[in-house]
Amino acid sequence: MKLINWINLRLVLMFGVVIVLFSFTSHRNGERKLKKSTVVFVGENAIFVKPEAVNKLLIENEKDASSIKKEGLDLNKIEKALNTQEMIEKSDVFVSIDGILKAVVKQKTPIARIMNGNESFYIDYEGSKMPLSDNFTARVPLVSGNLNEKNNEELAILFRMIFDDAFLKKNIIAIQIMPNGSLKMLNRNFNYEIDFGRTINVERKFNNYKAFFQKAVLDSSLYKYKRIDLRFTEQVVCTK
Repeated sequence: MKLINWINLRLVLMFGVVIVLFSFTSHRNGERKLKKSTVVFVGENAIFVKPEAVNKLLIENEKDASSIKKEGLDLNKIEKALNTQEMIEKSDVFVSIDGILKAVVKQKTPIARIMNGNESFYIDYEGSKMPLSDNFTARVPLVSGNLNEKNNEELAILFRMIFDDAFLKKNIIAIQIMPNGSLKMLNRNFNYEIDFGRTINVERKFNNYKAFFQKAVLDSSLYKYKRIDLRFTEQVVCTK
């Protein structure tokens, strides 16, 4: 019985020492200040938001990261602040073992630029509004006309289809939304107008256009046309 009690006492003492050491180490670690902060952008997008602006949010308007104690950091709060920025899709904030506060940032992906009167903005890949950047201008189709709640979702699908297709992304440079909801498009290297019609059978119309283009470009006949009509899903009608 005495042997058992002595063993139990030793275990309790050892456990107590571990807790004290852990608390002491955690306190010292929390008292330590950060070395620096850094921002890493991931993805293929050019930098639309300046790293300095992200870093300012990262260190919560302090002069620099070296004045911030580890225990005073609220990483969730910082992430939420970054994710509310209109050009940021998602961020991941953490402190590395060597005391560096890091933010890994994924920016939103613009797929079209809307020109509506005096208002101009991007539509991102998710179909949401995204402000223009003073840092970089995205090479995406310019869209004029009325973009509203009724047609926003259908047009976002069309914009994504253009963005995801290498041929369409390279060639479609402008889209005009007509009052009746039909679309007119312009090609980068040719002067004809594409009469796309309404946003129905979108994939079929684009496939028809690509098949027509690949055939017509071989004999240089594309230079002769003023209008390419894609409204009829069974055929492409050209006007000289």
